[in-house]
Amino acid sequence: MATQILIVILLVGVAVALLGVKVFFVKGGRFPNTHIHGNPEMRKRGITCAKDEEFYK
Repeated sequence: MATQILIVILLVGVAVALLGVKVFFVKGGRFPNTHIHGNPEMRKRGITCAKDEEFYK
């Protein structure tokens, strides 16, 4: 049981490290903004997030 937990923790750690390669090793690297309000094409078309629409009403 303990070995399985250690293996899972190791795999999760490797996954986080691989997802953050650009952030950790590139100067000025950031995670990509995948939210609707961060996409200029969506804003140009007038598409907004439902959560934002509820907030501003």
